[in-house]
Amino acid sequence: MPTYEPDFRLDGYEAVNGQVADQFRQHIGIEQDMMTVLAEYHSEDAEHSFYVMHNRAVTWGIPGEPQIVALHLTRDTAARSFRFTHKALPLPSMAQSWLIARGCPEEEILLPEGMGTTPADQATRALETRLRSDGDHFALLTSYTHDSEPIETTVLLRALDDKAALPFRVLLEEVDTDAWTHTLREGAFVTFEAATQWWEAHWNGEGVSLPTASPAARHATAPRIPALPARPAPPRGPSR
Repeated sequence: MPTYEPDFRLDGYEAVNGQVADQFRQHIGIEQDMMTVLAEYHSEDAEHSFYVMHNRAVTWGIPGEPQIVALHLTRDTAARSFRFTHKALPLPSMAQSWLIARGCPEEEILLPEGMGTTPADQATRALETRLRSDGDHFALLTSYTHDSEPIETTVLLRALDDKAALPFRVLLEEVDTDAWTHTLREGAFVTFEAATQWWEAHWNGEGVSLPTASPAARHATAPRIPALPARPAPPRGPSR
């Protein structure tokens, strides 16, 4: 992956206040030279910039933490000040969804050819497309990014719709480092217990397949984030 350090286009700008300046330095600036821009979009009026970035510094921190950063910069061009929001997410499609929900045009934040691994099949492409548009229908419960062989990322989601028949979803991305491609699959579960049982079996090397998931239903009204189950968190990573 080529190193493409981000240009945040903040020359002549200052954070709107000291708290924002400290947060930007802590969450973005201190690791800027370890970030690779995968996709970016800047509005014509220069008031908004959107970035999908890979943060290489994460690999030296807590094992399994998300390595993709979604960043939305908002500038006041008259006052020459800026604000920002950001989120660390396990998959580029989830970062794209987060940015699209904040006003970024979907077609402008797609990863260009050659940036990152290539989807290995149509099923992967279709699921990534749906995640970009339906990603706000699920809450992220946990994820684990395993960045050494075998390279893969697992994600556990919960539907925001209390009436969803299969509310718990697991995403599994696997990377083929020889072909430099990836597959993404989704499994659906009725209960939190069933989802975490699959998670544990997978990381214990039991070779269990994901149960088939149907596309998430679109919501006619804004979803409400439910309380998380009163259960122990699923394992963060491999136990083997």
